[in-house]
Amino acid sequence: MRILLVEDDTILANNIKDHLVTAGFAVDVAYDGDDGEYLGDEMLHDAVILDLGLPKRPGLEVLKNWRRRLNPIPVIILTARNQWHERIAGMEAGADDYLGKPFHMEELTARIKALIRRSQSQTQGIIEVNSYRLDEHQQAIFTPAGEKLILSGTEFRLLRCLMINKNKIMSKDALMEHIYDHDTINDHNVIEVYVTRLRKKIGKESIKTFRGQGYMFCTPESL
Repeated sequence: MRILLVEDDTILANNIKDHLVTAGFAVDVAYDGDDGEYLGDEMLHDAVILDLGLPKRPGLEVLKNWRRRLNPIPVIILTARNQWHERIAGMEAGADDYLGKPFHMEELTARIKALIRRSQSQTQGIIEVNSYRLDEHQQAIFTPAGEKLILSGTEFRLLRCLMINKNKIMSKDALMEHIYDHDTINDHNVIEVYVTRLRKKIGKESIKTFRGQGYMFCTPESL
């Protein structure tokens, strides 16, 4: 899962990013409204954490511009706890949730996961394909035989992306963009390494290679 964080307080932004990365997210950070709006339009994210008091362009204007352009990206806004009018304005502009400052990181993480589940119509953090069950809370995959396999953060993000997009060829570029933040420099060979690791855990037949195109998590009808 990939998150866009738009927050001008560098200390808070770094704390949020560190916590979310530990929880298995890839995180892009923008420190002003101009950069945040651009990244929200141009890059693929599962959700946005948006502060309203931003330099260059207020968060509320950023949100309104996204919605005006029919950008449906799920947004949770951060507001000062006593600024009830900001919360109302944000929800009316198209925000999906809000969280008042100060807040606990665990609550922010839980709200983000719930927001993503709602937007992707998932139930209880479980993605099931071919009797494989990917559990985001445990960061684990359960095989059809019931075996539980713990995944690393990168393995989890890669497999989640493939399973959500089952029967769809995912290019290495698309996978790279979805599992790494945009400040991280990585070689495409890294994707091959992690695909190999996943195949060792769940079997070669589940992840098919399309030479020169990418990878697909296959269901029986696609074989």
